[in-house]
Amino acid sequence: MALLRLGADKDVEPSVVGPNLQLRAPALKDWQPWAELRTASRDFLTAWEPTWAENSLTRTSFRRRVRRQLRDATNDIAYPFFLFRRTDGALLGGITVTNVQRGVAQSASIGYWIGKPHVRRGYMGEALHGVLAHAFGSLGLHRIEAACMPANMASQKLLESVGFRLQGYAREYLRINGRWEDHLVYDILADSWNRPDWIGPPKRV
Repeated sequence: MALLRLGADKDVEPSVVGPNLQLRAPALKDWQPWAELRTASRDFLTAWEPTWAENSLTRTSFRRRVRRQLRDATNDIAYPFFLFRRTDGALLGGITVTNVQRGVAQSASIGYWIGKPHVRRGYMGEALHGVLAHAFGSLGLHRIEAACMPANMASQKLLESVGFRLQGYAREYLRINGRWEDHLVYDILADSWNRPDWIGPPKRV
């Protein structure tokens, strides 16, 4: 699975394809559907995310975001994806491989969000499987970590359904909506991940 050039506005093949989803890097042309979905989902998302800046949904802010993501991917620091439904091309959410560590670690973290109209329909589970295939295959990583707040039962069930295992409780792990919040820390390993049938064997770099 080759990673796409970030910020491109030309039609390109997605870097991850599942039964119901296409995942690709964010592009400048995605600003309007992204801003509309985030606006419609604001009350749903803010409880689980860092505080939104006042200008966070503007075109200018989005352009800066995409350029920063391009630099991060070029420097092998982070790899973002948007989730698109294959039937109609609707933007559903996002998922990012972050904090990539090379050397003896070969690890990274995963963070994700989904728009309120699309929750509990299996989309993020499919997206997680696709991005894990990319992380363990093309990126050659060994361990992926994810964290969620103890009150976020939906995220806990999602991670466990994909194969993540609970590793511990981290006090004041991330600053969420203006407050330091405790998190449950999960991880999954390349050698213990059960790939779904629609994903082929991973390719090692």
